[in-house]
Amino acid sequence: MTSSTASGANLKNYILVTLAYWGFTITDGALRMLVLLYFNSIGYTPLQIAFLFLFYEIFGVITNFLGGWIGSQLGLKVTLYTGIGLQVFSLVMLSWLNPDWAQWMAVGYVMVAQAFSGIAKDLTKMSSKSAIRLVVPQEAQSSLFKWVAVLTGSKNALKGVGFFVGSVLLSSFGFTSSLLIMAGGLFLIMFTGLMLPRGMGKIKAKVKFSQLFSKSKEINILSAARFFLFGSRDVWFVVGLPVFLRGNLGWSFYQVGGFLACWVIGYGVIQFLAPTLIQRFGSGQPPKSQTIQFWTFTLTAVPAAIALALQLGVPGNIAIITGLLVFGVVFAFNSAVHSYLVLAFTDDDKVALNVGFYYMANSGGRLAGTVLSGLVFQYFNLVGCLWTSMLLVLAAGLVTMKLPDPQPSQAIAWKSEGGD
Repeated sequence: MTSSTASGANLKNYILVTLAYWGFTITDGALRMLVLLYFNSIGYTPLQIAFLFLFYEIFGVITNFLGGWIGSQLGLKVTLYTGIGLQVFSLVMLSWLNPDWAQWMAVGYVMVAQAFSGIAKDLTKMSSKSAIRLVVPQEAQSSLFKWVAVLTGSKNALKGVGFFVGSVLLSSFGFTSSLLIMAGGLFLIMFTGLMLPRGMGKIKAKVKFSQLFSKSKEINILSAARFFLFGSRDVWFVVGLPVFLRGNLGWSFYQVGGFLACWVIGYGVIQFLAPTLIQRFGSGQPPKSQTIQFWTFTLTAVPAAIALALQLGVPGNIAIITGLLVFGVVFAFNSAVHSYLVLAFTDDDKVALNVGFYYMANSGGRLAGTVLSGLVFQYFNLVGCLWTSMLLVLAAGLVTMKLPDPQPSQAIAWKSEGGD
């Protein structure tokens, strides 16, 4: 196979993987908004709604832990489209929800359906991000950092779009029909898998289950930092922020949902632009350990500043909106550099294992943040959530102090010229 043929095949595979991930992501955001809006409309409290997503996060942790091992044995194509298939199943399952059921039965049923959705989400995410490492070869002229940021940034933007899609579908077609429409669209996307190569990401040697616990020092450090980083976001995003906007500031549910959707889209755009901005205003070299340390310690100040502003009597609308804008920008840079470094420290034959382990830590942080968000907000309101967020970011920064720089051979696919 000539280099031009190989490049064309890699580009085709990248496009197919990205389209599959985009389709899934829209339904993931739309499903979250559908559940939030529907259960709010029938009288569930925000804390009760948060518990509906508990299994979503718990099974995300389990999936990321096992998903990398499964992907290394069966191939990333299998795990990618299994994830999409499980999301279709979850959507259809939710469409069978009976509004006449007792509350405990409805909650249990939705939690089980959300468990399947959590498995689907993390299988799809792990597979997509691992696949990018394989279709952007060492000698590629384009930047791995750039392509990872394109996938991740577009994912976050499209998840925000999904919030709007969910709201529109619910108001236009109702809860059950909306779920079936999304299931049908996602089912059609599964046919893109026919054009991907077999065995993508599958390794020749069998990997013992015990090897799931054996990671490099760099992967372990990044995973620990990722745990604290995403815990710091969700400790005030999942329950504290929506409840504060509704209860303390008097925003309507649609204002809350629309605002958070716009924030997620903006966050995705910044993450998409992160490689260009870091390249233009930095040294032009691939991110190093100092890069992630700078952005993590910078982020530490943001939730602390918002908490102080609220305690000093700054109007809540001003403090929250301004603080969220700054938090989103700095957090996006953190996430983009993290996503690059985990791939830079990973060998081709271990990509599924390492990325799965790394995103298990991501899901663990989200789970911890979800539980802490409800618990801390109940006793200490949003200010308590923000101070907890600051402590978690600080922990992430201290962990990264032990991170070495990638070796020159690991800092792959980075183009220092130009800004594209």
